[in-house]
Amino acid sequence: MTSLAIPARRPVLADALAPRLSRAVPSPWLADVALVLAGTLVVALSAQVTIPLPIVPITGQTLAVIVVGAALGSRRGAAALLTYLAVGLAGAPVFAGLTGSVAAVMTPSFGFILGFIPAAFVAGWFAERAWDRTPLLALGGFVAASVVPFLIGVPYMAWILNGVMGLGYDLAGILAVGVVPFIAGGLVKAGLAALLIPAAWRLVRRVDER
Repeated sequence: MTSLAIPARRPVLADALAPRLSRAVPSPWLADVALVLAGTLVVALSAQVTIPLPIVPITGQTLAVIVVGAALGSRRGAAALLTYLAVGLAGAPVFAGLTGSVAAVMTPSFGFILGFIPAAFVAGWFAERAWDRTPLLALGGFVAASVVPFLIGVPYMAWILNGVMGLGYDLAGILAVGVVPFIAGGLVKAGLAALLIPAAWRLVRRVDER
């Protein structure tokens, strides 16, 4: 009989490093907190790598979101991005351009930040199914994760531009400023992540063999 069950969760990179981290951290719960905070820091630093555009800037965040999600797994990855969102809204300068405040909610790019949370979850979900072990499978999973922020970010941007600012963008205009400029960069970032994560797994295996 053919089984239709969802494949069991496999260890992610953070799980492979957990025995080493446990020597420095007294409890598994604190180890998870440390991993989440480390993921938050990686995303915050990557947000400062920015190419300015008129409406939504190109940043290094998407690459960091995919890498953090895949390395930490779905739940810890999503928690890292939720923490990133919370500290940014609280005023910490973690968003692009060293900005951060509750006023970010009314910017056209804020919907993409919201979309980073499920995007990290999706990248982690694929990693938990061992898609992150080989570049080809990793690329498929990471491209899927890269699409997620647009599913939230583009409608949110349209609402801000048209509903709040009254600029009157049509669908073609929204796609021109919120999707088209990011397609090539998104594919490149997914490709880089699909090279980095399997390479990190190879390094971990070599260290374990030694």
